[in-house]
Order: sequence, then C-alpha cells, then structure tokens
Amino acid sequence: MITAVQIGMKRNNLVPGLLFGLLVAVSVGLFFVPAFIIRPFRPQSPAGLTLAMAVRQQAPLWSLVAAGAALVLAVVLWGRTSAWKRILLVLGVGLASAAAVMTRVDYFEWMFHPVAAPGFESAENVKLDPAQMVMAVRFGSDSRAYPIRAMAYHHVVNDTVGGVPVAVTY
Repeated sequence: MITAVQIGMKRNNLVPGLLFGLLVAVSVGLFFVPAFIIRPFRPQSPAGLTLAMAVRQQAPLWSLVAAGAALVLAVVLWGRTSAWKRILLVLGVGLASAAAVMTRVDYFEWMFHPVAAPGFESAENVKLDPAQMVMAVRFGSDSRAYPIRAMAYHHVVNDTVGGVPVAVTY
C-alpha cells in the first residue's frame, strides 16, 4: 500500500527531475542549434544564420551555467533515486558537460577546413556534370576551375595560379 508520504516523495522528485532534464536539454541545445543550422549543402536563411550566430555567441556561458546547475541538481537528487535513475543522472551530467565543452570548440573549423594543396586534372580528363557550377581563376595563360560543391564544403583553397599565390573562397 502506498502512503501519503511516498506520494509526496514521488512528487518532490518529479519537479527536480523535470528541471534536471530541462537543464540538460538547454545545454545540449545550445551546442546543437548552431551546428544544425549551419550545415554544408543545406539551405540557410538569413534569419536562421542570425539565430545560429547569436546562440553560438552566448552558448559558452549559458551551457556552462546549465551544466553546473544540472550537476548540483544531480547531487541533490542522488540520495533520493533508484540505481537506474542514478545512471540517467550520470548520463545527463555527462551529456550536459560535453555540450558545454563543445560550445567552446570551433567545430566549424573541423567541418570547413581549407584545402592546403589542391590536386588538379586537365580539362579533358575531368568528369563533371555539365550542370555543375565552378569558380574560375585566370592569370595570364594559367587558369583553374574549382567546383562549387567542393568549395561550399571547404570554403577556402590556397593555390598558385600563373605564379601568383591566391586564396579562393566561397
């Protein structure tokens, strides 16, 4: 038989448990929102990019606050929970902490790294779809074409065209 004290204890754990879940979600969301909006080969709206950059700017502070609050709440809940809920507390704190660390890392550099030494084929040997767009650079008799699809991923190619060092960007 469940007593009124046990019902009260379950309700007392519900609100802190929901708050814990919210704090973990906020910390993770502060990392994933910019990463989700700013993805290669996906359409991006000006409003979406503005939101992503605003969140990215504020994320280091607020993800740390959310992860810290989740840790404090996990410590408070620890003695009042069962073993499997403790596992969830550990996973939640770990996830929130990982998200707080990732907001401080420039993961866009991992996704959009420049091509330091591009390789080229002659125009006769290239197998591009006729509809594929390229960026072209020409100095004197030397010319290069950079496929937009590759440029959209890397954003920068360091190259030398006609003896002139260039940084081609898209």
